[in-house]
Amino acid sequence: MNLNSLKPAEGSVNRDGKRIGRGQGSGKGGTATRGHKGAKSRSGYSKKIGFEGGQMPLQRRVPKFGFTNINRKEYQGVNLEKLQALVDSKIVKDTITLDTLVENGLTKRKDLVKILGGGELKASLKVSAHKFTATAQKAIEAAGGEAISL
Repeated sequence: MNLNSLKPAEGSVNRDGKRIGRGQGSGKGGTATRGHKGAKSRSGYSKKIGFEGGQMPLQRRVPKFGFTNINRKEYQGVNLEKLQALVDSKIVKDTITLDTLVENGLTKRKDLVKILGGGELKASLKVSAHKFTATAQKAIEAAGGEAISL
């Protein structure tokens, strides 16, 4: 005997369920198992999303503040120390472009790039990016390089 060969006993075939709302004689007439009165007993009832039985719903209890600026531009930051690391590992010599940053996994192709002033830059580099912080620009120029805004 296997599980796939099991069958219900002869004559014990599944029966259809009780038919609801088909008169008092059926045993499930009258309220048709919906109880008395209230929204759930009515036809066409459907609970609103987030309804909590009359209690103030969560989305109305939680305070809301601030706003989202739809014109915000998100920049991917790259610190000077990362640029210096590229020079130290002899990946770049004198020019850093967006393509260089993408190839070395510092940014993605579609990102807007901002060079940040974190770390120290010793090499003289020509750096192209969308934006520079004031400290980054000073550090690049102090090292004898050039900051090119795209």
